[in-house]
Amino acid sequence: MFRPLLFRMALGLAVLLPAHRPARLLGQRLDSALTRLAQIDGEIKAPGLDSAVEVRRDQWGVPHIYARTTHDLFFAQGFVAAQDRLWQIDMWRRIGEGRLSEVLGPEYLERDRFARLLKYRGNMDAEWRSYAPDTKAIVTAFIQGVNGYVKIARARPPIEYSLLGFLPEPFAVEVPLQRLAALSMTGNATSEIARAQLVALLGVEKVEQLWPADPYRRLDPVPGLDLKPITPAALGATYDAYGGVHYPRVNGSNNWVVSGTMTASGKPLLANDPHRALGVPSLRYLTHLVGPGWNVIGAGEPATPGIAGGHNHRIAFGFTIVGMDQQDVYVEQIAICPSQPSRRCYRYGAGWRPLRIIIDTIPVKDAAPRVVRLEFTAHGPIVAEDTAAARAYVIRFVGSEPGTAGYLAQLSTNRATDWPTFQAAAARWKLPTENLIYADVDGNIGWVAAGLMPIRSWSGMLPIPGDGRYEWKGFLASQDLPQSFNPRRGFIATANNNILPPGYSRPLNYEWANPFRVDRISEVLGSKTDWTVAGFERLQHDELSVPARTLVPLLLSAADRIAVEHREALATLRGWDYLMRKDGTAPLVFQVWHDSLSRQFFRGRAGGAGYAILAREGLDQPTLLRLLREPDEAFGPNPAAARDSFLVRAFDAAAAQVSATYGNDPAGWRWGDVHLAPFRHPLASAFDLPAASRGGDGTTVYLTAGPGFTQTDGASFREIIDLADWDNSVATNVPGQSGQPGSPYYGNLLPLWEKGEYFPLLYSRKAVEQGTAHLLWLRPQ
Repeated sequence: MFRPLLFRMALGLAVLLPAHRPARLLGQRLDSALTRLAQIDGEIKAPGLDSAVEVRRDQWGVPHIYARTTHDLFFAQGFVAAQDRLWQIDMWRRIGEGRLSEVLGPEYLERDRFARLLKYRGNMDAEWRSYAPDTKAIVTAFIQGVNGYVKIARARPPIEYSLLGFLPEPFAVEVPLQRLAALSMTGNATSEIARAQLVALLGVEKVEQLWPADPYRRLDPVPGLDLKPITPAALGATYDAYGGVHYPRVNGSNNWVVSGTMTASGKPLLANDPHRALGVPSLRYLTHLVGPGWNVIGAGEPATPGIAGGHNHRIAFGFTIVGMDQQDVYVEQIAICPSQPSRRCYRYGAGWRPLRIIIDTIPVKDAAPRVVRLEFTAHGPIVAEDTAAARAYVIRFVGSEPGTAGYLAQLSTNRATDWPTFQAAAARWKLPTENLIYADVDGNIGWVAAGLMPIRSWSGMLPIPGDGRYEWKGFLASQDLPQSFNPRRGFIATANNNILPPGYSRPLNYEWANPFRVDRISEVLGSKTDWTVAGFERLQHDELSVPARTLVPLLLSAADRIAVEHREALATLRGWDYLMRKDGTAPLVFQVWHDSLSRQFFRGRAGGAGYAILAREGLDQPTLLRLLREPDEAFGPNPAAARDSFLVRAFDAAAAQVSATYGNDPAGWRWGDVHLAPFRHPLASAFDLPAASRGGDGTTVYLTAGPGFTQTDGASFREIIDLADWDNSVATNVPGQSGQPGSPYYGNLLPLWEKGEYFPLLYSRKAVEQGTAHLLWLRPQ
């Protein structure tokens, strides 16, 4: 499974900010926010431009930017993104740079210190060279644009600045190079800690049964390395850096592409719905960039220039996380240096090496600045220390390598025009690792698993000593990573699943998302050969539960032999088509039963302490289904009968829980009444948006996952690209393009999203002009 913790930092800030909100601040409601809205019509003088830039916002809030030079194009992208998302971009910067304490207070000191440990400190020339050749110029222009709007906004900043009591400041060119945002999109430090705890508690054999490696590989604890002292504390503030609430990370994104042989138009169709934390504002931002050598439209993160998923005039592209293992936990032996009593050293080989020390100062709101000591070994930053055992824990992370700023390689993919240039662009993509899918107007489709993959001689599933025996042997060359071009079956689909082709022998990862979503996508794609945009819309909202299709027949069969107490609840599952509809009764009954089944099964196999560790990282659902389909001797001398009894007991307990919680009448049990996606502003309830009723669950293609029955994770952005007619493409971005409360584009896309609807992704000049709602000219001063 793909198990790092739920990524709730960076741009999803609802769990980040203090719960205490003075009443006088909450009193500044929408009327105050309205006076701070960005100007999106007319003319603005913008120092730094070479010539006038035309910004047409369509009726859904998407800016279409037309510029005469590359510099002006990206200046305008930065300016426009800041108009809609300045506070969000600013908080992203502060999270990544370790500057939260400066505006939020001392409770964020450890988090800030951790962010500074992860800062890229390598050769800057090598850093810039790793991306497209003109990346530094583009980033510089983008930041100039952001700063152009910061200068305007300081007089009347977005309402959040007043609520928190600070003003926006100019950005440095290095801001998009920060590394922390991509940490949780790489594996697998947290699961190494969990596996170490489980091996110490249950032994290798039991852990391999309950949490099997995929593909199978024997766990390889290092002889002589005591795993018992290793706990989550070994990662220091790592968990806090992933967010303020420690939910297990849910399984993450879908994309697929079909060739013209499978479409009604005869041209390819491409679909993408990347899954991340839902929030206000949306994580992603749609933009259309038109300038010399550029005509690309789609979505990216608003603090980064370019487009992550979308299309240009010749190709379409999308992405999902691959999940390559790009992290290792090193256990370092620490002591006073033998020859330098004033310094500390770590064991390496037969000798000792001095720690690298950086002294830094963190500004703190309403308190004195805090001086912090940052310590490093050859493997990376020390994130925690066990002084009693003379141990320190280091996270080695590919982010210390040049070219690993998240998503900056998209500046190359945006300008690819055919498969060879797309492959060359993908070779620059190092972080986060992505399944980059491709289609072109000539009818070709393709896929590249892109990322910077360390070469190891061990599994990477458990912590290892830092004494020099376990070192990376470089990185896989891009041509050695999995890829496909025009496959015989006519389509490509990925969903964070195990994407290793048959016979592929290079280890990329042993932890993937469960296969339920990709299996369902492949099943549906293979069922017809006349696909349209409308058909892809339905597939992106497919609610069939593969676990339900497996488990419910087992229960119904068991109930034919064993008396079930709650017959009325059982009746809701008979004849069910396994669709997790929001207006259905069976989905609610099934979900409560399935959750109970998982808890009881893994607690029974791993014990209370083992269950807690497994649950922290995410229970392995394929293992559950496999052992319930084919019960083993652990169930008892008659495994099948014991399994049936277990299913029925768990169901009766779950049905009793449903009745106690939702009433005795099944007519009142409706999945969408309890399965909701809240949209709460991080600072003020006055700016909250209505919660959306949801179908699906954490295993469906239409992924609507989160703790309990609340959807906190899923597709805020969706796109479907029609290579037969670019203007026939569609998209959505919840809750809206603007992060400014009171803007007409703050929550306008939420009703569409709740109904599973899309808006046109306008591309041609004619379509853009017809759809223009606001025209803004940025002119040189």
